[in-house]
Amino acid sequence: MFHYLKAAFLSAALIGAAGSVQAEEIVVGGKNFTEQQILASITEQYLSAKGYSVTDRSGMGSAAVRQAMENGQIDIYWEYTGTSLITYNKVTDKLNAQETYDKVKELDAKKGIVWLKPSEANNTYALAMRAAEAEKLGISSISDLAAKENGGANLTLASNAEFYARPDGLKPLQDDYGFDFGRANIKRMDSGLVYQALKDKQVDVGVVFATDGRIPAFDFVTLKDDKGYFPAYALAPVIRKDVLDAHPELAELMNAVSDKLTDKVMSGLNAKVDVDKVSVENVADGFLKENGLI
Repeated sequence: MFHYLKAAFLSAALIGAAGSVQAEEIVVGGKNFTEQQILASITEQYLSAKGYSVTDRSGMGSAAVRQAMENGQIDIYWEYTGTSLITYNKVTDKLNAQETYDKVKELDAKKGIVWLKPSEANNTYALAMRAAEAEKLGISSISDLAAKENGGANLTLASNAEFYARPDGLKPLQDDYGFDFGRANIKRMDSGLVYQALKDKQVDVGVVFATDGRIPAFDFVTLKDDKGYFPAYALAPVIRKDVLDAHPELAELMNAVSDKLTDKVMSGLNAKVDVDKVSVENVADGFLKENGLI
């Protein structure tokens, strides 16, 4: 709330001073978890290096940052296609990644929000295994996992309670892929404990978030969702149309950042902060320099 009020105050000040929030300053928003903090810092440092006057207003809740954009209090931030589709636009149809992007681009355009180029980073649910164990068993996809289970592998799964119970969660996943872990082989626990349980070999498979930094840090591998079961949560920059109209070059600049982001890159950046305890600002600076963006 504090960040939201600060953003509102900034917006009012800009309106009073310049008659338009789009004028001289770019206000960067962001949500209140590691990945979003990194992306906000990348955007702030990148645009500052390109000569813009930038203010960082990250650290908001998801609903607050979206409301701040719709109200003109922030100008640009990074969003997930699935979040806009399901949470903001209340669309429950099961769409593939391209359909999801096209739909949110269409719906949000009516609200003055432009979706720029989506990255390859997709922060959705995934099934993960220890890399050495997956290689040993010859498992690289969920179909491979299903085949092993149907062949008697009897592997164990760690899942958070939400994914275990939700109507688009574990049961329909198993139905789609034609296998069943069996109730005795499923361990329900908090999301954060799943990673440690998998690392400590207490389970064989874990339900994770695809760009979590602990995936590379703990030498996990995510299994390919070869039937496209999980919803698409592609990461992309979104910008207010008024701001893009005033600064059309921002599309090319932000798309250049988007081009560099994959699941592997994003999870590596997250790990530097969450596992290695490097500051968000230093991680963002390193990413920009390593990719020749500044």
